[in-house]
Amino acid sequence: MYDIIIVGAGPAGATLARLIGKDYKVLVLEKRDFKERHEYNREKCCGGLIAPDAQLMLARFGLGMPKSILVNPQLFAVRVIDFDNFNESYYQRNYINIDREAFDRWLVSLIPLEVNILYNCLYKSYEESEDGVTVKFIQNGREYREKTRILVGADGALSRVRRQCFGKLPLPNLYISIQEWFKTNGNLNYYGAIFDREITDFYSWIIPKEGHLIIGSALRIDNNVHKKFELLKKKIKDKGFAFEEKVRTEGAHILRPTSIYPVYTGNNRVALIGEAGGFISPSSAEGLSYAMRSGLELSKAIKEDFNRYDILYKTNTKSLLWNIRIKNMKLPAMYNKHLRKFIMKTRVLSFKVEDF
Repeated sequence: MYDIIIVGAGPAGATLARLIGKDYKVLVLEKRDFKERHEYNREKCCGGLIAPDAQLMLARFGLGMPKSILVNPQLFAVRVIDFDNFNESYYQRNYINIDREAFDRWLVSLIPLEVNILYNCLYKSYEESEDGVTVKFIQNGREYREKTRILVGADGALSRVRRQCFGKLPLPNLYISIQEWFKTNGNLNYYGAIFDREITDFYSWIIPKEGHLIIGSALRIDNNVHKKFELLKKKIKDKGFAFEEKVRTEGAHILRPTSIYPVYTGNNRVALIGEAGGFISPSSAEGLSYAMRSGLELSKAIKEDFNRYDILYKTNTKSLLWNIRIKNMKLPAMYNKHLRKFIMKTRVLSFKVEDF
């Protein structure tokens, strides 16, 4: 009998396991294999930028990243390209540019040795009984069962744990995130944020990363997803960006909680953290800070009162819900074409890039 079984060893699951691993009997089930570096592991569609909110969480944990995780260039500016209004501006913002797989691997390496981590695992289902939860999973083609007092879903936007346990509850809006990597010799030293209602009601991005240019977009799921992505690339190329040799394409589902009602923490047997619970920014899709913060708040609740952890966890995450509310209040200024045009024309907080 385990105290806690965590499905997913991304930033949310790894953070929780690290914080409770020495005090409880913990099992982590991870579908990737972090014992060796595999191309298979590169399925997470992520730009690999650590925004200031996530930097704050790392600071709160007293963590400093090894330089092996960093990639060139480090970024201090955002170039906002507004195709709706034929406008653009630069804004100062600090991002840490990282290798996302190396970052996840590093977080897992911090988990105490007392925690049992099983790789190449696919969570299958769960069954409740009077004394706990039986978790079924497949590892290397073979089915196993383990029993636990608490099951934690840390398995992302399409969380199988959430769908099985709370399938009748509404989900935040679901998008498909697509990004392609291209080799480039260009000297791009900023993060590009692109707004274009013809492409998406969310946003698209350009990120330089170690000799590559990443082009990505968060798109409404419909039959025109690939056509819209191709249109995005055409518009970017017409804007003067150079990219030719494609290296790979990545995709993933992401959530967009445009209200707090679909954000859910779980019950007295099953808890949800990170994007599985709906914790992600509705304005920027930044999820690392929410993943680490929700993992932290659940660890506090478990340590304070294991038998009432669900009530305490729900209370602990009220400030996260307020944060999502505030981000939703920003949406009109960012995504309303006319408001964005007015704000960008004022040039407030923007700066001019000097040409020497």
